[in-house]
Amino acid sequence: MNIMRRWLSKEACLKGGLISIIIIFMVMGCATAQKEFDPSVKGPQMIVEPETIRLGVAKVMGTQFVFKGKGFQPEDSVFIELLGVKTKDKVVDIPIFDGDVDKNGYFNIQSKPGFDRSGLTFKIGILLRAKTGTNKKGETMIVVTQPPIPEGVYALKAVSMESDKTAECKLTIKGPSFMDSIKDWIGGLMGKIEKK
Repeated sequence: MNIMRRWLSKEACLKGGLISIIIIFMVMGCATAQKEFDPSVKGPQMIVEPETIRLGVAKVMGTQFVFKGKGFQPEDSVFIELLGVKTKDKVVDIPIFDGDVDKNGYFNIQSKPGFDRSGLTFKIGILLRAKTGTNKKGETMIVVTQPPIPEGVYALKAVSMESDKTAECKLTIKGPSFMDSIKDWIGGLMGKIEKK
């Protein structure tokens, strides 16, 4: 009996230790350095975080997008556009966010993870090309009826309202990973995602 307890205790510690190590490596592998403005550039600049997004439904909905800019006219407003988006029969530029420039010429526009008002059109309508619906429990769900935005590298452009200042950066869009597909499958089982 004593030997069994020791064996179970050692086995539990070993399993717990291995799981902890795996989780630590997963978190370290997901961490990326925050992008900074280029100090050698004198004019307006813009950066987006993350620079790369995968098109899993759960992944996109759980992502917080941050658009930062500097070098704009103080107290101005900016629109952020996604350039070169292919629709059924043409290529268009789509306004996705707007925000205010502070007194120092900086802006910081953020979407929140999940169903936030500021990011719904961008995440659901533009990236996923999906719609929202209601499941049997009365909860909001994502209804996917067509393929998402094509993969590729897209330009994002910040356009000033009161001046002619603009800035661009790149957003890389990739297809869903294997883990994203599993998350979406689980979301389907839970009634959060419906693919038609």
